[in-house]
Amino acid sequence: MLGLYDSGLGGLTVLAALRAAGVDQDVVYFADQAHVPYGDKSDAQLHGYLEENLALLGGLGVDAVVTACNTTCAVAERYGWPATPFPVLDLIATAGRSFVGTPHRRVAVVATVATVRSGAYARAIRAAAPQVEVAEVAAPSLVPIVERGEADSAVARTAVDAVVAQLGPDVDALVYGCTHYPLLDRWFAQALGPRIERIDPAVAQAAAAQRLVAQLDLTPGTSSTAYYTNGDAEAFETAVRRWTGDTAGRVSALVSR
Repeated sequence: MLGLYDSGLGGLTVLAALRAAGVDQDVVYFADQAHVPYGDKSDAQLHGYLEENLALLGGLGVDAVVTACNTTCAVAERYGWPATPFPVLDLIATAGRSFVGTPHRRVAVVATVATVRSGAYARAIRAAAPQVEVAEVAAPSLVPIVERGEADSAVARTAVDAVVAQLGPDVDALVYGCTHYPLLDRWFAQALGPRIERIDPAVAQAAAAQRLVAQLDLTPGTSSTAYYTNGDAEAFETAVRRWTGDTAGRVSALVSR
C-alpha cells in the first residue's frame, strides 16, 4: 500500500498520475487541510507537519510514501527527511532528474512562497541540466483559490494571468512546482499559449513510483483509495469526487491536529 500526503487537494493530481501510469497499489491519501496553505508557514512548522504526516501514514500501514507536496520536500532538503521504516519518494528530486537531456534552456518554476524561498527546484533542475536557466516565481494566491472550490472561476483566471505576467519573455517551459497548480491548467494553457511547455512533475513521480513498487516487489493491489482529511470532511469528499471521479473511495475525517 502506498501513502500520499498534501496540504489539501493538490496531491490528487499525483494520485491521478499514478493511476494513469497503471500503478494499481491501494493508496492512503491524507490531506492536512487543518494547516492549508503550507506556503505561508515557517520552515520549522512545515518540517513538523512533514514528521506528523509521515508518522500518520506509517500508522496506517503503508509500504512506501509517494510525496505529493512540493513545499515539504523543499523543507526536507534543508532540514532532512524524518527517519521512517519505509522509503519516501521526494517529488522535487524526481522532478529535477526528469530534466536530464532536456531541450529546454529557460525554465520557470511556479510554486509556493516557501518552496521558492528554499531554492530547491532550481538546485534540483540544475543538478540534472546545468545549462538550464531557472527562475522561480511565487504564486501564493493559487492554493487558496483551489481549496475554496474556485478553480474554474474568473477569479482563478485572473490570478493565473497575474502569475504568468511575472515570467520572463524567453521562458520555454513552465514547471508546476505545487501540486495544486495542475488543477488550474486550463488557465495556464490559455495564458501561456502553445509555445511554452507546461510540465507537471506528477508524471515523473508516477514513473518513479512504478519503479519503486517493482523494487519492493509489492503484491498487486486493487487500485482502491482511502481518503483522509483533518479539515471539513464533507467539502473534501465533494472535491475528491469532482477531481478524481472516484465514487467508491472511502473518505474519512480525522481529529484536527
